[in-house]
Amino acid sequence: MFLANKKTKLSVAALSTLLLLPATYASAMHIMEGYLPLPHCVAWGAVCIPFLIFGGIGMQKQMRGEGKVKILLALSGAFVFILSSLKIPSVTGSCSHPTGTGLGAILFGPSVMSILGIIVLLFQALLLAHGGLTTLGANTFSMAIAGPFVSFGIFKLMKKLKAPSGLAVFLAATIGDLFTYCVTSAQLALAFPDQGFFASLIKFMGIFAPTQLPIAMAEGLLSVIIFNILEKNCRTELTALGVIKKEA
Repeated sequence: MFLANKKTKLSVAALSTLLLLPATYASAMHIMEGYLPLPHCVAWGAVCIPFLIFGGIGMQKQMRGEGKVKILLALSGAFVFILSSLKIPSVTGSCSHPTGTGLGAILFGPSVMSILGIIVLLFQALLLAHGGLTTLGANTFSMAIAGPFVSFGIFKLMKKLKAPSGLAVFLAATIGDLFTYCVTSAQLALAFPDQGFFASLIKFMGIFAPTQLPIAMAEGLLSVIIFNILEKNCRTELTALGVIKKEA
């Protein structure tokens, strides 16, 4: 157990270090390699580190769970990898695509999604030229931290309001996806303010909106379909995770 914990901490530390390191240029998306100024890359990387530490602790707890819980964790990571790889060019230096992080945030909470998200982004940057190492911190914050926290909050709010599970999942996944792009727009506006931050923010959000709105809704519907399948076949595990209530 001690060795497993030590390996997990070393992995989190290595990923955190990668967030702060510059890299050679490669044509890529998310926010692409070399597109943000170096101080912005370092700043976004530093902001991500506390979330990754808490995410690593949460991941350790989940890995001690039953076999099916680990399978659900792997499924969540694969879902993020596949959906976020479907890129549609939208604005210079970035793109529109589903994120897939809302479903994982609902199942495991937003902290664990920060770890799954950075792993996905790292693989995409290295293997698919999608994103980059210099922009890993910015992409991690928008897609693997900000979006999942909003998705998790929306889902919990809707359940507290006794909304149907399908509606709660749909809104959580859809709004979390859209919020990811609001954060991406803010990151680009901070780096390239032109006539001012708010003018640039509106410009970037306006460019993203036509493609991202239907993509986010499609992701919401797909998340509902998968959640319904999991609810039928993995009810015990979802109950243990606190996603659904135990039947009387």
